[in-house]
Amino acid sequence: MLKQQLRQKMLQKLSPQQILLMKLLQIPNIALEQRIKQEIENNPVLEYDEGNKYDDEENFDKYDDDNFTDEEYATDPYEEAFNEIDFNDYLSEDDIPSYKTYANNYSPDDEHREIPLMSGTGFHDHLINQLELKNLTEQEFTIGTIIIGNVDNAGYLKRSVKDMVNDIAFYQGIETNVAEVEKVLKVVQSLDPPGVAARNLQECLLIQLKRHEKEPMLHLAIDIIELYFQDFTKKHFDKIQTKTHCTDEELKDAMQIILRLNPKPGSAYSNVAQQTHYIIPDFIIENKNGKLELSLNQGNMPELRLNKTYLDMMANYNINKKKNKLTESDKNAAVFIKQKVDSAKWFVDALKQRQNTLMLTMQAIMDYQYDYFLEGDETLIKPMILKDIAEMVGLDFSTISRVANSKYVQTPFGTFLLKSFFSEAIENDKGELVSTREIKKILQDCVDNENKRKPYTDEQLTNILKKKGYPIARRTVAKYRDQLNIPVARLRKEI
Repeated sequence: MLKQQLRQKMLQKLSPQQILLMKLLQIPNIALEQRIKQEIENNPVLEYDEGNKYDDEENFDKYDDDNFTDEEYATDPYEEAFNEIDFNDYLSEDDIPSYKTYANNYSPDDEHREIPLMSGTGFHDHLINQLELKNLTEQEFTIGTIIIGNVDNAGYLKRSVKDMVNDIAFYQGIETNVAEVEKVLKVVQSLDPPGVAARNLQECLLIQLKRHEKEPMLHLAIDIIELYFQDFTKKHFDKIQTKTHCTDEELKDAMQIILRLNPKPGSAYSNVAQQTHYIIPDFIIENKNGKLELSLNQGNMPELRLNKTYLDMMANYNINKKKNKLTESDKNAAVFIKQKVDSAKWFVDALKQRQNTLMLTMQAIMDYQYDYFLEGDETLIKPMILKDIAEMVGLDFSTISRVANSKYVQTPFGTFLLKSFFSEAIENDKGELVSTREIKKILQDCVDNENKRKPYTDEQLTNILKKKGYPIARRTVAKYRDQLNIPVARLRKEI
């Protein structure tokens, strides 16, 4: 049964300005410049300030209401949308004219340099150029190009020979068989870099070993990869010695040959289609005579201003409105320009709020971790969570999370991801709260200084940490070891 009823409820909605600020907060400097370009493309009122200053307030005041008497104008009612426009908000002499509003991010004397694009021959083109020099029939060359097309950037063949036979018949209309494709595959595998077009790691290493220069223990290295590959990957050196009847020195020489091989032959060649990523720090911390100074990196951020042409149009609309000389198209244009001017002001204001929020948050983080940024000793890092910084700056912890997301800080000891300074607290044997990052640092040092012939197990690492005053469980040690990308003891073993 349908019925009408009245209902009251409270809703909390974010304004467009708040949504814009949150989006700008979470992007790093490297993406902010692109976001500014996008906004300029979408909003004709916003433009770069290239250093050419407009006329000052005196020239702008000629469009102000005070320069006209009430007797000069006749007023009539206009459409609701047009009447809502208060031109004085845009033309008031009490405020700084809006065309002078810009983000003061860099000096006009700063030198701007563009990074040139990388060019060159791609990995697959390099293989096809070599294939053209081989003595192949037209059909074999076509098969070879299809094989190369199925080689990934690491240099491995990602499709089976049987599937390629079907692909060649379906797409090229060429009748072939597994034997012929295998024959051409051997030719492709003879190309440089050695190991290319292998179907797995074992085949890749074998191709390289068989093309290796003759040296002592090469035959043992080939036997290890060809016959005892599983024992090799699991570092069961005792089993390999038992099966091959080799000495420690012979096994060591063979392993040295294998370790010099390239498990990803394609990685040696630059892929021109691949984008190079650079880390641009958002904050810079400098130690000047024992005192830390924080600055926001605004190196390539352009200055912004409002386009004077559109603001002059707003002034003319105000004059014509009072003289009752506006047409219907003029009214629509005035509404459009008002929306674009408002949007431009919101964007510039959001950039300023972003800058203030970033500086406020980073200042609190620097103060909280002052000893670390002064000395660079990771053991001085205090336990710190988002809530700690949120309480210091009086912002919500979700805002702090957006600030810490994908932002980098340049310190005298290196450039670090900002969120890496946030860590949980663990109580040591003295009842003091220490950062988990401090424990990870000690764990990393233990692994770096261990005897590689007999690496520490997780149980032994747990006992070492307990002796140092960090009573944590073995499973916690295993979790920290995984986070540090440290393999288990068996895989860290060396001869």
